[in-house]
Amino acid sequence: MQRARVIVAGLGGMSREWLKYATSHAKDVEIVALVDVVLQSAQARAAEFQLAVPIFQDVQQALIEVPADLLWDITLPESREAVVTSALEHGLDVFSEKPMADSWQAARRLQERARDCGRRLLVMQNRRYHPKLRAFRHLLQEGRIGQVGMVAADFFLGPHFGGFRDAMDEPLLLDMAIHTFDQARFLLGGRAKSVYCHAYNPPGSWYQGHASAIAIFTWDNGAVFEYRGSWAAEGCPTSWEADWRVVGSRGTARWDGEGVPYAETVDEAASPSFIRKTDRTWAVVEDGVLGGHARALDAMMSSWRSNRPAETEAKDNIQSLAMVFGAIESARLGQKIFLPDGLDQRP
Repeated sequence: MQRARVIVAGLGGMSREWLKYATSHAKDVEIVALVDVVLQSAQARAAEFQLAVPIFQDVQQALIEVPADLLWDITLPESREAVVTSALEHGLDVFSEKPMADSWQAARRLQERARDCGRRLLVMQNRRYHPKLRAFRHLLQEGRIGQVGMVAADFFLGPHFGGFRDAMDEPLLLDMAIHTFDQARFLLGGRAKSVYCHAYNPPGSWYQGHASAIAIFTWDNGAVFEYRGSWAAEGCPTSWEADWRVVGSRGTARWDGEGVPYAETVDEAASPSFIRKTDRTWAVVEDGVLGGHARALDAMMSSWRSNRPAETEAKDNIQSLAMVFGAIESARLGQKIFLPDGLDQRP
């Protein structure tokens, strides 16, 4: 099978994960050009990965001059719409970093443009490919804890990134919570219907915008998803995968984001008591399976080559993004927001 010819746009730190994948899958992927407005960034990455390919500062020029099948967009969120639109209009399919766009309106325009151009837009949601998260979902799907009524996720870390995140209005919700919200959709299936969110900047924060948030989502199956998070919480950190608790009609499932997930279900055969006896069941985690960007890119490339829908196709991923912008709008207005269902609605 012919190698996929790929133009890479955006050669910042995150591009290393994508280029590592390309290097280890050289029989399937051929990098044919690099694009970055900062020429030195592209040159440095080309040297690091020994890529003897043309380097451009303008994506339009690269698209005109270099034949390609795919564009990998790893640019900043505010650049995404222009870069992705250019690629779609030049007949390329696109794999994009998250978030899909930096506004709900931009996300809708990109989804529409991909549809109108007959091209595909897939979004990087690497954290849903963590093997233990997938084992956690399987535990829930087996019905161990009965009907799910509540999902709770805690995310507390204190990273000092520097750069663009420190200056964002909503660094936590827009840049990071998209992961946790997408994981919640992966675990629950279906979609969120409404959200009430309070976003704020806690004492001692080094961010200019809201580094903390609490959000309550209602789900189309009747469940409730509760999110508590902060990027300005130093000490007692959670995992980057968040700390999860899922409460069902027959028990509770837990995953701390690092260890093996488990469920504790009521022992129906035990004698009645004030606190009922439960039995613990551990999830079965696949051995030797990689997660993160590598597994996500494997899935994206496989779906692209076989022309079948991907888990993170834009038309699905936009529902995760609706949760983000719905939460941001709810925090701004101080009220509950109903989320859109489909292309032609807005939060």
